[in-house]
Amino acid sequence: MEKYLFLYLKTGGGHLAPAKAVAKKIKAGHNSNIEIELVDGLYESKKIAKKIIEDGYRTAVNKAAWTFEFLYLINKIKFISAITASLVTYFIKPGLKKYILGNKPEKIVLFHFFLIKPVFEIIEEYNLEIPVITVVTDPFTAHPLWFLQPGQNYIVFSELLKEKCIEKGIDDNKLKVFPFVLDSRFSTKISEKKKVKIRTSLGFAADSKIILIMGGGEGMPKGKKILKKIIKKNMDTEIAIVCGKNTKLYSSAMKIRDKYGIKNLKIYGFIDFVPSLLSISDIVITKCGASTSMEILHMGKVPVINNFIWEQEKGNMEFVCNSKMGILEKNTNHLPDLLNSLLTDNELYDSFISNIKKAAVRNGVGQVSDYILNFH
Repeated sequence: MEKYLFLYLKTGGGHLAPAKAVAKKIKAGHNSNIEIELVDGLYESKKIAKKIIEDGYRTAVNKAAWTFEFLYLINKIKFISAITASLVTYFIKPGLKKYILGNKPEKIVLFHFFLIKPVFEIIEEYNLEIPVITVVTDPFTAHPLWFLQPGQNYIVFSELLKEKCIEKGIDDNKLKVFPFVLDSRFSTKISEKKKVKIRTSLGFAADSKIILIMGGGEGMPKGKKILKKIIKKNMDTEIAIVCGKNTKLYSSAMKIRDKYGIKNLKIYGFIDFVPSLLSISDIVITKCGASTSMEILHMGKVPVINNFIWEQEKGNMEFVCNSKMGILEKNTNHLPDLLNSLLTDNELYDSFISNIKKAAVRNGVGQVSDYILNFH
């Protein structure tokens, strides 16, 4: 039996979600002779490394985005990005070395830029003949550390990023472009009859409008403030908020519901039925992470972007807004009136739905899975 190693880090859901989607697709294709190991690159690292990388990311995204944006900016300077990669490699490499040498996978697929340097160092040091594929999970504006290691075989998710890679001197033959990868559940059309069943099972009214607040696995930045603003507008709508792993946001949302006696508010933590929840929603207030944005568009829902990380998520925002598939509104004070307009002006709302349909965003999970299977 062949063993494939899919490596990721728990820095947001945008790296793990594509890895899971491809693994699920390959397994569903009845490839019983292939075993896929999804492994957290920090699984045997020191606690301080997990705290800095995982907790540091979570804190930066939710409380001080400027720190992440500053680090992104200075890592455009090559010698600084080289230092960053070396520091991270120091903590990550020992655990990865133990796993790779102990399991000798037939292929390695990387879903995070911090894993590139340690993996290639291990392969070179031990003369391992293991093909490595790097899946660049940022579809439009990718972090500089993706491209520090020469000789990589890349999967990218847009022609725009491919062009940027070629400008960096990366060989065209090393770049394969596919549509963005999502779990197949986001590409499955749900009938109106099934939507009614989902509404009933989740406790929503059969014919209500639903505003969903969802920012990805780490919750929605400024989620508490957004929720308060919407509730005070007293719109004729139901509201759902997905807090993800953000326990503080979950607790705050529960307190708001109890304080104001809100009956039309559903509060969720980290859930596995996002496709179902999206299918019955009308508008999604979100940050512009790649996976979350594409999930919303695939389900044919209108995204209202309140937050994005410069510059990494800037391309995602531009993709949505320049095609008039969604709206950017960073001022939470303006959100309630904007939402009310979308819910009451059918012509306005339908224009966004029409543009989403015209864009015909596709799911590349099948193509990417086939490419990985056939890669040598």
